Amino acid sequence: MSASSTPSPNQILSLFRSILRVARDFPDYNIREYTKRRTIDAFRQNASLSDPSSISSAYSHGKSQLAVVKRQAVVYSLYASPLRSVMELQQVPF
Repeated sequence: MSASSTPSPNQILSLFRSILRVARDFPDYNIREYTKRRTIDAFRQNASLSDPSSISSAYSHGKSQLAVVKRQAVVYSLYASPLRSVMELQQVPF
C-alpha cells in the first residue's frame, strides 16, 4: 500500500485483529488487558474518520504500534514472572 492510498475496511479490521492477537502474548495480565483496552479505544476513536488522508495516517500509526507491541511482547516474555495474577486465578462462571 502506498502512502497516499486509503486502506480498505478489511485491512483495518486485519490490523485490529493483529494487535489484539499479539496482546494475548503478554504474560502479564495487567499489560495484556491494558493493551487490549487501548487498542479497542483507539479504533473506536478513529471509527468516525472520513478524510482519506486521516484514515491513512491513523492506519500507518496503527501499523507502527503493532510493531511496537510485538517487540514489547517479546521483551516482557523474557522477564515474565512465574506467578500468575489473582485475576487470572479466578474462575468466571458463565
